[in-house]
This record gives sequence, C-alpha cells and structure tokens, in this order.
Amino acid sequence: MKYLTSILAVFIVAVVAVILYNAFSSYNPSERNILQDKNVAQPAQSGKDQWEMKTDEQPPVTVKVTPIEFGNNTNAWRFALVFDTHSGSLDDDVLAVAALADDRGNIYKPTAWEGSGPGGHHREGVLIFNAVSPLPLSAELKIQGVGGVPERSFKWNIE
Repeated sequence: MKYLTSILAVFIVAVVAVILYNAFSSYNPSERNILQDKNVAQPAQSGKDQWEMKTDEQPPVTVKVTPIEFGNNTNAWRFALVFDTHSGSLDDDVLAVAALADDRGNIYKPTAWEGSGPGGHHREGVLIFNAVSPLPLSAELKIQGVGGVPERSFKWNIE
C-alpha cells in the first residue's frame, strides 16, 4: 500500500507537469498576433464594407494581403500582410521586397514595417506607405522574390 501511494503521487505530479508544459510552452509574447490587435484588425472603410483580402499561394510561401487603411481621408496606407511556409525560413526584408504601383505607373516604396522580424515559418505585420495623392483609380502591391517567386501582385480598384 505504501508503494501504491508513492506511485499515485508521482503519477499525479507527472500529469500536472505535462499539462503545465503544454499550456505554457507554445506561448511566446513576442509572437502575438498583430492582426488581432483591435487597432489593426478592422479594415478602414472607404465606400465599401471593407477592402478585400487577396491571397497568393505560389509554393513554397503563401502571402495574404488586406488593406486596413486605404483610399481617401488617410495620411498613410496600411496593408496587413501574412506570410506562411512549411519549408525554409521567411528571411526577406519586407521593406526591400515590397512596392506599390498606381494606375499612372508611379512606384512607391514603403515607409515602415510593423511586424515580426526575419525567420521562422510564419510572419505577419503591417506594411505602411505614404498616402498617394492625387488618389489613383487603382493600386497594386507588388512583392518580389519571396519564396523564389519573381513577383506576387495584389491589386485593388479604389474608385
């Protein structure tokens, strides 16, 4: 009976240790979901219910882009970006590989990236551009070289 009590106590401690390990081992506060931040999650409205998310699934990287502040009445255009891969590491400098083109052929470079740094299989954040004026009819976000794909293109009509 003495051994049974000891075995039962060790078993309970082991189960509690496994539960606590699983509960806390996947939590990393530096990897919070930026897109769930209530200041970022709601796309800005500009005569539409919200801007459409565009996805490019060319292997080995999937890229999702959603305008969150875009069009008229804003000083900056903000795009939520999500990069996912199951192979390799997402090491690209987002500021270097992204550009915005308008319908008049003008090219704009981003001014800031507020998101996760290089590395890993998942990156997300907000890419920021100065607002384009005068307002173009359309804008196209181009991302070059990510995952070996020469260019990924995401286009929205503004008016």
